[in-house]
Amino acid sequence: MDETINECVDRMLRSNARAPLSTYRLQMHAGFTFADAEAVLPYLKKLGIGDVYTSPVFEARPGSMHGYDVARHDRFNPELGGDEGFARFTGRLKELGMGYLMDIVPNHMGVGNDSVWWQDVLENGRASEYAGFFDIDWTPLKADMQGKLLLPILGKQYGEELENKQIQIEIEDGKLRVRYYEHIMPLAPRSLPLLFPQSEWEAWGLPESFASLLRDVSHIPPHDTADANLASHRRQQLVELKPRLRAALCDPGLRPIIDKALTQVNGVEGDARSFDRLHEVLEAQPYRLALWRVSSEEINYRRFFDINDLVGLRMENPTVFAATHCLIRKILAEKQVTGLRIDHCDGMFNPRQYLIRLQLLFAASQCAGPEAAGPLSPNGIEADIRESVRGFDWSSISGPLYVVVEKILEPREALPAGWPVRGTSGYDFVHFANQVFIQPNNLKKFDSLYASIIGRTSDPDDIIYRSKLLVMQNALSSETYVLTNLLSQLAASDRRARDFTDNVLETAIRETIACFPVYRTYIDDRGRYTQRDRAFIHHAIARAKYRNPDIDASAFDFLENTLLLQEHEGSDIDQRELYFALKFQQLTGPVMAKGVEDTAFYIYNRFISSNEVGSSMKSFGISVESFHSSNEERLLNSPDAILGTSTHDTKRSEDVRNRLNVISELENRWPSLIRRWYRMNAKARQTLEDGRVAPDPNEEYLIYQTIAGAWPWVMNSEEDRKSFLDRLKEYMSKALSEAKINLSWVSPNEKYVTAVHAFLESLLIPTERGRETRFVESLNEILPLLRIFGAVNSLAQVVLKVASPGVPDFYQGSEMWDLTLVDPDNRHPVDYSVYANALDTLRETAAEKGAAALCGELLNDMSDGRSKLWTAHRALSTRHDLGELFRSGEYLPVTPEGTIAQHVISFVRRHQGQSVLVVVPRLACTMMGKQAKLPLGEAWGTESLPLSDYAGKNFVNVFTDELVTVTREGTLPLKEVFKTYPVAILKGVE
Repeated sequence: MDETINECVDRMLRSNARAPLSTYRLQMHAGFTFADAEAVLPYLKKLGIGDVYTSPVFEARPGSMHGYDVARHDRFNPELGGDEGFARFTGRLKELGMGYLMDIVPNHMGVGNDSVWWQDVLENGRASEYAGFFDIDWTPLKADMQGKLLLPILGKQYGEELENKQIQIEIEDGKLRVRYYEHIMPLAPRSLPLLFPQSEWEAWGLPESFASLLRDVSHIPPHDTADANLASHRRQQLVELKPRLRAALCDPGLRPIIDKALTQVNGVEGDARSFDRLHEVLEAQPYRLALWRVSSEEINYRRFFDINDLVGLRMENPTVFAATHCLIRKILAEKQVTGLRIDHCDGMFNPRQYLIRLQLLFAASQCAGPEAAGPLSPNGIEADIRESVRGFDWSSISGPLYVVVEKILEPREALPAGWPVRGTSGYDFVHFANQVFIQPNNLKKFDSLYASIIGRTSDPDDIIYRSKLLVMQNALSSETYVLTNLLSQLAASDRRARDFTDNVLETAIRETIACFPVYRTYIDDRGRYTQRDRAFIHHAIARAKYRNPDIDASAFDFLENTLLLQEHEGSDIDQRELYFALKFQQLTGPVMAKGVEDTAFYIYNRFISSNEVGSSMKSFGISVESFHSSNEERLLNSPDAILGTSTHDTKRSEDVRNRLNVISELENRWPSLIRRWYRMNAKARQTLEDGRVAPDPNEEYLIYQTIAGAWPWVMNSEEDRKSFLDRLKEYMSKALSEAKINLSWVSPNEKYVTAVHAFLESLLIPTERGRETRFVESLNEILPLLRIFGAVNSLAQVVLKVASPGVPDFYQGSEMWDLTLVDPDNRHPVDYSVYANALDTLRETAAEKGAAALCGELLNDMSDGRSKLWTAHRALSTRHDLGELFRSGEYLPVTPEGTIAQHVISFVRRHQGQSVLVVVPRLACTMMGKQAKLPLGEAWGTESLPLSDYAGKNFVNVFTDELVTVTREGTLPLKEVFKTYPVAILKGVE
C-alpha cells in the first residue's frame, strides 16, 4: 500500500539530516550577486569547502548591504539576480556536489515604502489583515495612542516639521499619501473627506459621483476597531470602494479640485493657522508621526533591538508562519537548499515552537513534493500532520533538516533541550578557540596595567550591570514600560501585591534584567520551564535584591513568582502571567546584546581580544584542558554545530585577535611600551572647552591595542597609510558612540570626535619632512613579534577549527590574512581572482618542488597570507577525504608532561581504524624566547608527545608531506613535528 503523507512525515522526522563538512560565508548585496557567487564556486570547491553559506537572499530593502532587512518573504532579492539568478547559483552548486546553507530571518522584517504588509497596516491600522503579523501593542499606556502606531521618523519636533512644510499630502497614481522626505505613508480612507470638506463642495463644483464616494468612504468601519467582524466587513467594503476611489483620483476632470484641496490642506509657510487642517488629517491616521528620539520611550511595536524600521513579526501566529515560509517550502521541496541558519532566534516569542514547525514544514515538503509547494494553510503544515507527531519526544530528535540557530551562549551554557537543531552558528566556538591562545598566567599584570592607565580598578560585572541599566533607561525604555504596565495589572488583581507602585515594579524589572546571567530563558507557550530556567531567574532575582537593599524584597519575590507562574502548571496557569513571562524573556536578550556587545565591550578595554561576540570580556585565557573539554562536550551533544572564528558580526577578525593574543605573553615589554606611548603622545591630546581631554585614557588604550592588532602586513605608500588611518577613524567614531561615555549615537559630539581623529593623525602621519612619527618608530620595535606569532596563532586556530568536532566555517576572505575590525570594515569586497590564482600557484609549486619546500618558502615571507591559504586548503582537503572521521570519530586529547604542556595543543581523531593526530603550538612567542624567528622545531629540544597506542606507527604531515614516526617507546619528538612548518595534521599511514 502506498505510504500516506502522515506516514511519510513520521519517517522523515526520524531520519538524520545531511550535515555539511565545512561552510564558507558569503555576504550578498547588489555589489556581490548570485552571478558573482556562482563564479566563486569552483575556487571554493578547490579550496576544500563543502557548503556555501550566504547572508539572507530574500527581497530586502533597496540597497541593503546585508539582507537582514527582509521586505518580502515570497521572492528572491532582484538586486541579487532574482529567481533566475538563484536557480543558476544553486544549480551550479549541485553540479559541483556542494550544499547550500541559507540564512533566514523569521524574527523581524524591514519596513518602508515598499513593504506591502506594513503599508497596509499604516493605511488600515488595527483593521488591516496584516495587523496581527507584526508585534504591535494597539493599547499602549498613553490614551491618545490607543489604536495608533507610533512612527518615530521625524528629524525635528512634529510641529516644527509640519509648519516648515516638510510633511505634505500628495497624490500619485491615483493614491493619496503623506510624504516626509523619503518616507511615504498612505492616507487612511476614512480621512479622505477631511480633504474635501462639505462646506466647499458647492464652491468647488464637486461632482455628485465624487460626493457620493466620499459619503461611502466616511461610513466604513473605523480603522481602530478591535472587533474582528467589523474589521472583516471594512475590508470587504474597501474591495469595492478602492477601485472607485482610484479611478476618481485619476480623473483629469477632477484634478483641478484635487489640486485646490491639496493646496489648502498643505498650508502656507509662515502662517501657522493654515496647517490646522493638515494636522487634523494627520491626527486621523492610524499612525502618529513623531520625533525619532521619542522611540526609546513611546514606541509601541517590538523592534530588532532598537532599530525602528526593523519590526518584530509574531512568528508564533500560524498565519504569519504560513505567509513567510511559502518560498522556503518551495525551495526545500526542490532541494535547492540543504540547510538553514535561523537568525536571531532569541527574539521570537517561542523559539522551540518555531523550530518544530520548521522541521514539520521540511518533512511535509519532502513528502508532498514540489507540486504541493504552493501557499500554506493558515495553520501551516502543522494542521495536516498534527496527529501523527503528537507523541514525538522532540528532546531526542534533531530533525531531518540541518538547522543551526544564531544563538549567543555564555561560556559553558548549553542550548535549551528539545530544540530540533544541530547546534549554533558558531559564536560559542570563538570563545574557546581564541581564549586558548591567551596566556592566563599574566592576568594580574594586565589588570594592574589597566588600573594604572584609567586610574582605578574596574569591575567588568559592574560595567555590564550598569550598561544594561543604561540600555533600559534609553534605547529600550519603551519595552521596559510595556512590561511594567503588564506587571502592574497583575499586581492590581493580587491583594498581596496591589500596593506595589509602578515605580517599584519597574525598578524590580530593570534590576532583575540587569542582573540576568544569560541572554534569555525559554518558558514555552504552555508554561513549562526547566530547572535551568528556574535557576537563571532565581540567580537574577537574588543579585537584584543584593544590589537594591532599599527596595522592598517582596516586590522581587512577586516578580519571581510571576515569572515562574507561581509554581502552577497546565490549565491552572494564569494566561496573563504566562504572557508577561513570555514577553519578559523576549526583552532580556536585546538588553544583554545592547548592554554587553554594543556598550560594555567598548568600555572595558583591559584586553580587547576577549571583547568578542560569544566570549566574555572577563576572560583572560583558558587552559588547554578547558579547550579539550569543550570539544568533547560538543562531540557528545552537537557534533554538527558550526565552528566560527570570524563572522560578519565579530568585533575583530580572527587575525587581529590572534595578533593581540601575542601581547598577553609580553607581560613586561607591553606595559613598558604603553607607558612610553602615553608620555610620548601627551601633547597630541586635546583639552576641550568643557574641560574634557580627548581621547581619555581608556580610549587611548583602545587605540593602541587596535593599531597593534590591525596594522597591515604591507604599508608601502602614503595611500596605504591614509587608508589605514581612515579605517581607524571610522572605527573609533563607532567605538566612541557605542561606549556612550563621552558621546553616543543619540547625543553626538563632533568636537570630541574631531579631537580623537586628530590624535590618530598625530600618531600615524609622518612629518612634513617625511620622517616617521616617534609612535610608529616605537611600534616597529614590537611589530615583528606580533606579526610572526600572531600568524602562528592564526594557522594553529585554522587547524583546530577544521579538526575539532563540528562544522568549520570560513568567513569570506579569512582564508588569507584579514586584519579587519567591526562592520562595516569586515564587510569589504574580496578580490577572489587573487585568492584563486594564489591557490593554483601553491598547488603547482607543491607538485613541482614538493610540499616541504613550499612550506619553507611560505615561512620566509608570511606577509601575503599564502601560508594561511595553504593551511586552510590542506586541512579542508583532509577533512573532505576523511569526513566521517572528523564528524563522528573519537576525540582523544594528547598531553605531554611537564611545563611544555602549556605550549602544545594536541589530540587524536580516530574512527574505524583510521587515525589523525593534530598538533599545534600555543604561546609560541614565549616558546621561542620572544624572538621573532621561524621555524619552531629546535625550540622543543627533547620534548615529545606520549603516544603509546601508536608506537612504531608512521604518520604523514598533510602540509609538508613529510613522514614522521612514533618511536618504539611510544613518543613523538616535537622537533620533528615542527621542523618545517608551525602546525601539523598527521594522517596515519600503513
